[in-house]
Amino acid sequence: MRYNRLGKSDLETSILGFGCMRLPLREEAENMKSFFERSMAVDEEKALEMIDYAIGQGINYFDSAYLYHGGKSELVLGKAIKDRREKVVITTKSPLMMIEKTEDFDRILNEQLKKLGTDYVDFYLLHGLNRKTWQKGKDLGVLEFLDNIRADGRTRHVGFSFHDDIHVFKEIIEAYDWIVCQVQHNLFDENYQAGKDGIRYAAARGIGVIIMEPLRGGRLTDRIPAEVQHIWDSAPQKRTPAEWGLRWVWNNPDVSLVLSGMSNMEQLRENIHIAEKALPDSLSSEEKETIQKVAETYRRLLKVSCTGCAYCMPCPNEVNIPGIFSLFNDYHMFQDVELCRTMYNVLMGPEQKASNCQECGECEEKCPQQLEIIETLKEAHALLYQEGLSRRGT
Repeated sequence: MRYNRLGKSDLETSILGFGCMRLPLREEAENMKSFFERSMAVDEEKALEMIDYAIGQGINYFDSAYLYHGGKSELVLGKAIKDRREKVVITTKSPLMMIEKTEDFDRILNEQLKKLGTDYVDFYLLHGLNRKTWQKGKDLGVLEFLDNIRADGRTRHVGFSFHDDIHVFKEIIEAYDWIVCQVQHNLFDENYQAGKDGIRYAAARGIGVIIMEPLRGGRLTDRIPAEVQHIWDSAPQKRTPAEWGLRWVWNNPDVSLVLSGMSNMEQLRENIHIAEKALPDSLSSEEKETIQKVAETYRRLLKVSCTGCAYCMPCPNEVNIPGIFSLFNDYHMFQDVELCRTMYNVLMGPEQKASNCQECGECEEKCPQQLEIIETLKEAHALLYQEGLSRRGT
């Protein structure tokens, strides 16, 4: 495993980080109607096995958050690192979207430390900053809070994760002595949100750059469209889509660390194998050209730029927003009309369908991709709904 010094910290971290957002779930989770119940149905035995294996293979960076798995992620990670706290670098995040008053900052951090079974975290990030949450945080004194927790030792370093445009990103970068930033970046999203220019901007200021969604939540590896697969198959170098995608991210010398939300041991083993070979500036011009063709094809085929992060959930009306958008994209990318309509009308519960949307707008406020969820749900329902086939006759 290769290691980098993370930003201006004194910590050497593995170039592959273990994201605890998509931990393995128990089998019965598939039959649970409530998204919240499903997300909390973590298969702890498998998760602990994976984390133990990751540590044994040299991964020392683990990333969680207050909201992941309905609060279960931090508990599982705490169990995994018990008796070996000093061997790992732990990051978790402050849920600014949930903060209502200044006192909430301390209350939630203390709750997180208790769940993790530790007196401190190595990095504490402000979660999902955008123009709105950044202003909210400043109004509530979040920068003073960060000063305090660095001084009292509850965190060694601070940073932020980000979902907005590059102008907001630069404003945040210049506002505080950040050690790390976490941004979405992959071969599809090269210029999205902070983008490659934001990564360069942060790295030039000595800020460690952590990449999230390097494979778009698995969307760049699961059920590859035929047009994309043809490009991969035509390349002289034979690699899996995961290897192409991860090596593209690691090719950028300004990237310090890549997070992967791995859900099974197979994904973990493959990513470790890829990390062993990935080096900055190692892709040839021909390889980069192949990746560019794939990115252009995905941009043409994808109808809605949803990563499946589920920040929009739970919907107050139980609409399965990520599931519907996944079917909507599959419909267009694979042209399997019958399967997608069967999945939507027969297998998706009546309470989960887009027709239940009451247009409250709560999902759009929470969406880090800033998608027009309400209108897209209408479009998806019009395309996928089939009268007589559906479990809901509306």
